[in-house]
Amino acid sequence: MSKRRIKKVAIIGSGIMGSGIACHFANIGVDVLLLDIVPRELNDAEKAKGLTLKDKVVRNRLVNEALTTSLKSKPAPIYHPNFANRITTGNLEDDIAKVSQVDWIMEVVVERLDIKKSVFEKLEKHRTPGTLITSNTSGIPIHFMSEGRSEDFQKHFCGTHFFNPARYLRLFEIIPGPKTDTSVIEFLNGYGEQFLGKTSVIAKDTPAFIGNRIGIFGIQSLFHQVKTLGLSVEEIDKLTGPVIGRPKSATFRTVDVVGLDTLVHVSNGIYENCPNDEAHELFKLPDFINKMMENKWLGSKTGQGFYKKEGRDILALDLNTLEYKPSKKASFATLELTKSVDKVIDRFKILVSGKDKAGDFYRKNFASIFAYVSNRIPEITEELYKIDDAMKAGFGWEHGPFQIWDAIGVEKGIEIMRGEGLEPAAWVNHMLASGSKSFYSVKEGATYFYDIPTKNQEKIPGQDAFIILDNIRKSKEVFKNTGVVIEDLGDGILNCEFQSKMNTIGGDVLAGLNKAIDIAEKDFAGLVIGNQGANFSVGANIGMIFMMAVEQEYDELNAAIKYFQDTMMRMRYSSIPTVSAPHGMTLGGGCELSMHVDKVVAAAETYIGLVEFGVGVIPGGGGSKEMALRASDSFKKGDVELNTLQEYFLTIGMAKVATSAYEAFDMGVLQKGKDVVIINKDRQLATAKAYAKIMAETGYTQPVKRTDVKVLGKQALGMFLVGTGSMEAANFISEHDHKIANKLAYVMAGGDLSEPTFVSEQYLLDLEREAFLSLCTERKTLERIQHMLKTGKPLRN
Repeated sequence: MSKRRIKKVAIIGSGIMGSGIACHFANIGVDVLLLDIVPRELNDAEKAKGLTLKDKVVRNRLVNEALTTSLKSKPAPIYHPNFANRITTGNLEDDIAKVSQVDWIMEVVVERLDIKKSVFEKLEKHRTPGTLITSNTSGIPIHFMSEGRSEDFQKHFCGTHFFNPARYLRLFEIIPGPKTDTSVIEFLNGYGEQFLGKTSVIAKDTPAFIGNRIGIFGIQSLFHQVKTLGLSVEEIDKLTGPVIGRPKSATFRTVDVVGLDTLVHVSNGIYENCPNDEAHELFKLPDFINKMMENKWLGSKTGQGFYKKEGRDILALDLNTLEYKPSKKASFATLELTKSVDKVIDRFKILVSGKDKAGDFYRKNFASIFAYVSNRIPEITEELYKIDDAMKAGFGWEHGPFQIWDAIGVEKGIEIMRGEGLEPAAWVNHMLASGSKSFYSVKEGATYFYDIPTKNQEKIPGQDAFIILDNIRKSKEVFKNTGVVIEDLGDGILNCEFQSKMNTIGGDVLAGLNKAIDIAEKDFAGLVIGNQGANFSVGANIGMIFMMAVEQEYDELNAAIKYFQDTMMRMRYSSIPTVSAPHGMTLGGGCELSMHVDKVVAAAETYIGLVEFGVGVIPGGGGSKEMALRASDSFKKGDVELNTLQEYFLTIGMAKVATSAYEAFDMGVLQKGKDVVIINKDRQLATAKAYAKIMAETGYTQPVKRTDVKVLGKQALGMFLVGTGSMEAANFISEHDHKIANKLAYVMAGGDLSEPTFVSEQYLLDLEREAFLSLCTERKTLERIQHMLKTGKPLRN
């Protein structure tokens, strides 16, 4: 194990990428020195103040402005506003000597070799021997940049390529130089995964490395296909978005966000530096791209690209006329066939069998990508899984090209390729001849890949720190219903995995949670509630609530809400430790569940909150009760208790959602000293299991039910009612918002008790359930639920 520690880093270059990387190092607790050049001239504001370039505030202007812009961007590059205090800014003239005090220097300046070499020459004068020094280049060969540098420099130098935005895209490409020490590569590989929360991929020093070489090919291939197939910009984005496990921004919207100029720069680099690539001509820019570059239609940064916003209207570019027209909703018969198929991986066979234009597109698209990736081995990497890892982590694909090929069938994929006049690389046919019928296989819970040199299935390294539910689900299944699968994680720990659509919590999920507790209390030591879907849970099944309310089945609805509450209380008061592992959207009921377990192991990218106000109700699964309880627990002698309670009330009333797990601590949804945050989501379940095991082994005792929750009664209720009345009078909230807020006020005040009183949790749960049910009788609440079900967006009525 390496003894190297990273306590402080220097980022050289404060542009969008440099500032983003600086913020992400600050996210993980590292001290950051962010440096950039001194501006060449004063701006008008500085002139008016009589400042000169000798003034330090002027000399640091560029880097400070860049960092401020980055911190204000949406989505935020930083987990918590306070983390920005870990970043110190400076300039390359006054502060370059400070790089002698850091553990890692990273260059993130403009993509010009001469400028990068000049920066490295200056840095070497101040760099302490043994310090890591890397470049975030997206395509300049690493061996060019280290030419002429000292032996120690070259030994500790390599490429470390982040993808933008650095916080959200998980690919971390590591590109060794000709003299890079293997221990440096091994360290960075582990550091990227464990500390930065990335998918580390060691790439060869080839143009555009792995991610951009394949990703840009995919986009350029689409540029050339779009006219051939007679498809519009909107249609391509429909076909290349969530239906195949890609981001909502799909292809053309993504290019608009990234910037057409960025894509063109990388494409030109591949075209110029890869003359022997069999797809060389595909990297040549089509005429419409050249015209867009001339017109400066670069995307979001210039106000228009493939899409353009005029007022509230979104216009799309017609690639034939190069004129903008109203964006049209695209639809295809083939896509309709996949609507009932929840798992993306199961859709690909259907898509390539389509009889319409969509089917033609998918056959042509997958044929080209399959042929291309097979021919890039061993040019850009020796191992096929690295290509899949790069596309998933760098471009947000749910499945990499070799995984998609496996899903279609390797032989079927070859048949499709030949139908398009393409052939796979020879090693694919050799694989089939050797008896391996797929690129991947699963053995004893681990994923194996076809290794070309040995012609065997070899275990993908680095899995020992992970639990992959897809790999263990069938062999370790303990119980299953339509809502959950309960798996044995080993070491006496169970996992309850949601399987409902969007992981909503309905009757089957609640039954599964109770079953999991039953089994764990009888035969196991602890229980984890975790899954590896896109989101932990978007909340309760509001469709079920809506149907019961419309049918006025209030007894059944009361029973259903009580069942939810009782299940949450079982989570808290079971005889075994319970741990939740939230990630992504963790809303409403998903948040309530996490608030009732013994410990939360949250992924850093957890967007958690009690959002029930948006559908016209209050949290009814114990969330309202829990906020009152947590307010009570935070009352300190001499505090103004009403102010504390008001903060918890507003968290629900404003439907606050944390934009990271760290913000959830401020909201009181996560608890300091009890709950923890993990940066790498891949490690989340293994970490949750470890905590459950530790709690079980260190003498977990079943908690005693609480009867000591301090509620403030009329004193708090009066304050809340005055406040909500004023809000409505000032038109900050609607009449129905006012009604919901007053219901919540009654619950969190503990009713209209004449004085502060200690009550039980059950007392508050009963008030909460009564308030929830009464709101379900309101027409405006039903309108809100119906609108959410139809549009996925809240209604304010």
